[in-house]
Amino acid sequence: MGPLRCLRSAGPRPRKGRSTVLRRRVFGEEHDAFRESVRGVLARVLAPRTEAIREAATIPRDIWTALGDQGFLGFMVPEEHGGGGVDDFRYNAVLAEELAPYGLAFASSVGINCDVVAPYLLELTTDEQKARWLPAFASGRLICGIGMTEPNAGSDLAALATTAVRDGDDWILNGSKTFITNGYQADLVVVAARTTPGSRAKGISLFGVETGMVGYTRGRKLDKVGQPEADTAELFFDDVRVPEALRIGTLDGGFGHMMDRLPQERLSCAIGNVAHARWALAETVAYAKERKAFGQPIGSFQHNKFTLATLDTELDVVGAYVDACLQAHVDRELDTVDASKAKYWSSEVQGRVLDACVQLHGGMGYMRETAVARAWLDARVTRIWAGSNEIMREVIGRTLT
Repeated sequence: MGPLRCLRSAGPRPRKGRSTVLRRRVFGEEHDAFRESVRGVLARVLAPRTEAIREAATIPRDIWTALGDQGFLGFMVPEEHGGGGVDDFRYNAVLAEELAPYGLAFASSVGINCDVVAPYLLELTTDEQKARWLPAFASGRLICGIGMTEPNAGSDLAALATTAVRDGDDWILNGSKTFITNGYQADLVVVAARTTPGSRAKGISLFGVETGMVGYTRGRKLDKVGQPEADTAELFFDDVRVPEALRIGTLDGGFGHMMDRLPQERLSCAIGNVAHARWALAETVAYAKERKAFGQPIGSFQHNKFTLATLDTELDVVGAYVDACLQAHVDRELDTVDASKAKYWSSEVQGRVLDACVQLHGGMGYMRETAVARAWLDARVTRIWAGSNEIMREVIGRTLT
């Protein structure tokens, strides 16, 4: 577990002139050391290639294996399966925060592996399944996706139409999934399918579908507005024979399994949202100090100064809430409502920050060559995925009325 035993560092430092009274307290020295290790590896492995990766519209496998070889993808995996045996979601948070400045797609793609799929493989699988999947998962040689969303079943997971019918020791899978992050190159997809006809939430089960299974095909790589690095795809299942040995979790208990793990997914989204917006704001502050109009830096104009002050404050406030949710999750206290609030509000603030950053860049803010323009495009989906913000408000509102 090399990166968790790396040299200690001071970690993120408060901005110049800022009081340290409200400095982030959720991380310890071991997390700061991990952050420095991640930061150094990303600067060496990822930074020189971000533009080429964006053009290729996929994260190359050697990036995944480089992260895996450093232990960044498997710190939560038990040591007997090649991981670090560290059950602490703050390491996930550090990884997401350090990936976000390179493009939200990196944080979201790796997050699907480490934050979304990992709990299914760690908590619901048999010993045989763990031995089959976890070593390759930890090494970055098993890229994973999760097959929930369907053309007619997005936020309403209970409405999914993909079916699995028992046939001896196998299940015959039919249906399709869409908007699947990592879907185009995933080696393993955790697929939700209806195993009891005529029911909604109570008749869904989960299956591990592997590349190469007969009848399992990928459709087109979807042409998204932003995040081109994330290979998002359609998946099709035409009489795919899945062994009973690859069914994951409790029969007909899939809906509950998914609901139990959504808070972590939404917290992961919130962490990425805040980190991504903080980076964009820092870029914009630097630009406002350099760009001149009427003989002075544009950041010195009162309107722009007030705008930056508002954005900085909003990010600090939402960041404090997300940190509180992160600590609650580490303490096994995070619930669906708080996670929904974190996902919902962080994405709203992120949207306002990115929009203002584009505006402050002027005409250059509308050029794809400008980092904040690409970040603006990348961020729009955060108000839609992992449950739309309308669904988040419905979840929160149910507890109030």
